[in-house]
Amino acid sequence: MSGHNKWSSIKHKKGKADAQRGRAFTKITREIITAAKIGGGDPEGNARLRAAILAAKAVNMPNDNISRAIKKGTGDLEGVSYEEFMYEGYGPNGVAVLVKVLTDNKNRTVADIRHIFTKYNGNLGETGCVNWMFSKKGTISVPKEGLDEEKLIEIALDAGADDVANDPDSHEYEVRCEPEVVEEVKKALEEKKVKVASSEVAMVPQTTVHMEGKPAESMLKLMNALEESDDVQNVWANFDISDEAMEAFGG
Repeated sequence: MSGHNKWSSIKHKKGKADAQRGRAFTKITREIITAAKIGGGDPEGNARLRAAILAAKAVNMPNDNISRAIKKGTGDLEGVSYEEFMYEGYGPNGVAVLVKVLTDNKNRTVADIRHIFTKYNGNLGETGCVNWMFSKKGTISVPKEGLDEEKLIEIALDAGADDVANDPDSHEYEVRCEPEVVEEVKKALEEKKVKVASSEVAMVPQTTVHMEGKPAESMLKLMNALEESDDVQNVWANFDISDEAMEAFGG
């Protein structure tokens, strides 16, 4: 849990900075196109598109960009068609890694992903090798400062969440729910004046591998290199690394 939680915090901070370089726009545009292609262009009836639009607004993507991406997905404008794949592999110390991609060239992407794994002491595995170690969950990160855990649990459960995870080494609580209700739970928390740092549908590890020193550094470099790829939408792994190491890397 803690590795996922901490990396998510770093990733969302990076997302703001990446938006200045256009990388976040590229990833979110692909997600909007794919969501609209699969489920239609109306966000009211397409939860995946609705989530993608919220992500776009979070990094201040212009409305015109969002509209064009939707039209490309529905076929109203000409655009590239992306395929979605989930790659699985191992990082240093046997850490399980899942990589979700949207690509217009599978051969190029798998070669790039394999190269990144190898460069940082990992290896790309076969389909199904680590997926079973994760559960798909809606996750909402809530800063601990000034917030009583029991009060948060009460609010979260009333809102439809399943539980609240409290890693003593983290600065945030993690509210967990079924993927389908993550938006509703987030909205309910905000209506109760609970500050939300980030929210997403994530692959949450059932167990974690503690890491320190050089292997931890390699693992963080692997995660970062994967996230830097335009084809990669999300990366999840089951490592547990200290707050200090994570924040030093994130800074």
